[in-house]
Amino acid sequence: MSTGHSSPNVSKTRIANSMGKAKIFSEAMPFIKSFRDTIVVIKYGGSAMVDEDLRDTFADDVAMLHFVGIKPVIVHGGGPHISRAMGQQGIEPQWMDGLRVTDEETIRVVQTTLTGEINPDIVRLINAHGSVAIGVNGLDANLFVARPRDPKLGFVGEVTEVNPGLISGLIDQGYVPVVAPLARGEDGRPYNLNADTAAGALAEALGAKKLVYLTDVEGLYRDLGDEDSLIARIIAPDLRTLVGSGSVSSGMLPKLESCIHAIEAGVERVHILDGRVQHALLLEIFTPEGIGTMITREVVP
Repeated sequence: MSTGHSSPNVSKTRIANSMGKAKIFSEAMPFIKSFRDTIVVIKYGGSAMVDEDLRDTFADDVAMLHFVGIKPVIVHGGGPHISRAMGQQGIEPQWMDGLRVTDEETIRVVQTTLTGEINPDIVRLINAHGSVAIGVNGLDANLFVARPRDPKLGFVGEVTEVNPGLISGLIDQGYVPVVAPLARGEDGRPYNLNADTAAGALAEALGAKKLVYLTDVEGLYRDLGDEDSLIARIIAPDLRTLVGSGSVSSGMLPKLESCIHAIEAGVERVHILDGRVQHALLLEIFTPEGIGTMITREVVP
């Protein structure tokens, strides 16, 4: 007796899967239209830079953004790579308030590692996934100019000037700029920039619509010891209050300060995402739910 159901059919399964993908793309269309022709600055760091699967999905995400007309700009970190290179030369890394203490010996390692190893590797990775990336660093065309942030930190810069003409030109030519966080000091010396700070400063100068930080945490927590205290949305004034309360870890301070400055300078939205989640960028930009923590100037309905 017939059950009324036909036998399993491979082609039907394939069609169903394709329809599911089409539905996802259809739901993404309003977001694609909203962000097309806008600049999104992405600070790339953490596990997403070292785990091979995450590296590949990050490059896929960047290619997808580029293909649909969004203009990604990547600012990368490299803390673990730099610390490893320092160790190989017998230099012990030191930290103060979440920033690397950078003496003359250390700045040479930082510059060599960022520009000679990390930056070209990211460019190669993105190009292998279909985009046309190009590597630059903050010394090129005086992209970043800085002064010493604190004498105790040595050659760690505080950005005093951003000259985004080089990056704007590359974007207009269809490239994905990949930026290493170095700066020319007002004294003519190279300076190490915190990558979070550099990303925020560049987003401000470019008039970016979004600034995204890929991290190794789910987002910002109101209480570090409580996983249920993840903040989905917060406005800049409330974030400033939270930072001032002393409940934020020192490692998060440069990131959160740059979030606040970027919002106050006109960047519409800043996102802190878990870069350990595959396709975190696409989930944030192309879905209504989003992930992580979103910071805005005012309450968003």
